[in-house]
Amino acid sequence: MQRDSSRALYDRALGVLAGGVNSSVRASRPYPVFIDHGEGGHVVDVDGNRYLDFIMGYGPLLLGHDLPASVREAVEAAVDTGPMFGAPTPVEVELAEFVAGHVPSVEMLRFVNSGTEATVSAVRLARAVTGRDLVVIMQGGYHGAQESTLVEGGPGAVEPSSPGIPDAFSASTLPVPFNDTAAVDAVFETHGDRIAAVMTEPILANNGIIEPGDGYLEHLRTLTDQHGALLIFDEVITGFRIGGLACAQGLFGVTPDLTTFGKIIGGGFPVGAVGGPAALIEHFTPAGEVFQSGTFSGHPVTMAAGLATLEYAADHDVYDQLSTLGDRLRTGLIDIIADSAPSYTVVGRGSMFKILFSRDPTTPQSGGCRSGCRRSASCDRHSACPSTAAGVRAGATDRWERVFRPAMRDAGILLPPNQFESQFLCAEHTAADVDTALDAYQELL
Repeated sequence: MQRDSSRALYDRALGVLAGGVNSSVRASRPYPVFIDHGEGGHVVDVDGNRYLDFIMGYGPLLLGHDLPASVREAVEAAVDTGPMFGAPTPVEVELAEFVAGHVPSVEMLRFVNSGTEATVSAVRLARAVTGRDLVVIMQGGYHGAQESTLVEGGPGAVEPSSPGIPDAFSASTLPVPFNDTAAVDAVFETHGDRIAAVMTEPILANNGIIEPGDGYLEHLRTLTDQHGALLIFDEVITGFRIGGLACAQGLFGVTPDLTTFGKIIGGGFPVGAVGGPAALIEHFTPAGEVFQSGTFSGHPVTMAAGLATLEYAADHDVYDQLSTLGDRLRTGLIDIIADSAPSYTVVGRGSMFKILFSRDPTTPQSGGCRSGCRRSASCDRHSACPSTAAGVRAGATDRWERVFRPAMRDAGILLPPNQFESQFLCAEHTAADVDTALDAYQELL
């Protein structure tokens, strides 16, 4: 493919944007593809190349690039009334009512402007209502660009993962491996009366798509209850993508105290939210004393897009459609790697999928993991398939990034630039798109 225009734009961008991009994950070797427009489940770059898009904006585009008429009309109507007002609008109430009516843990919300802002606000709220400072997170989990969670290491040896973050922030954070009940038990045995919350993605969705092991989320629920700490589910990625309208917490049957949202609830526009019981959410100002505010929070265009998107998904069997399509794709990938790369692991469920270039397993996936790894204790690969972020990082991540992903791009399929980001299907993808993707995977693996 010829990409001269993308290369020229990147050359210009390097002179005016840090690293030539506005989010570090958009950088890729030797230069990123610059997009001109989207078409359903595809994108077209500035050079006219058309790609099957499995990035989907990193998750917000449940319905694809061509918005259904009802969503487009809702957005246009919101724009017509004015860009924003700095005052409440009816649609923010309607979107909050929709979310509260479908997500098990949510009675009340506070809308913000990004997933990062949502997790920052949730941590602040948890610390305020418990009167404690420490927060337990999962190693390799991602909760946005906030100081409390940009850390590395483990309990007793934690340090910031980025320059510019004071050590005092990391000293209040306790990272433990995902799926390791002994590790989280040990942290609570030592610090239980100082822990404000455990914050985790119900599925580790930003580091390889790692499912919780049997009973793991239930264990976190019991443990936090026993010690008077809160359980926070970060559903910025999984919210309204996994588990349908009940989200991942509904799928797994575990009710957190607080939930953070983003991506899909904004219908492709900037958004975040914190949800939970009224008794907790009403601690935010002005109902309570925990400060939280934002000029663009509850932006009317975002609220209209989010509500129309969720209503469309509810009325058109979008989740069943995507689960069927996702199972077809993941099962096909498992068949492909059974012969060519049996150590690799197909992960994901619903509209999320990925191949992890893991090294250890020697037998193909089968049984309960036939459409993607489920971390089932009965699986004969259970001890070898990645169960933590460290397990994903131990794979052939350089091969994925430097060889496989560029080859897929040259074949007309756009994937995230590293091994760790999830890949997404949308409602505009078709069985023919899946077959096209499987043909490319077959050739390149």
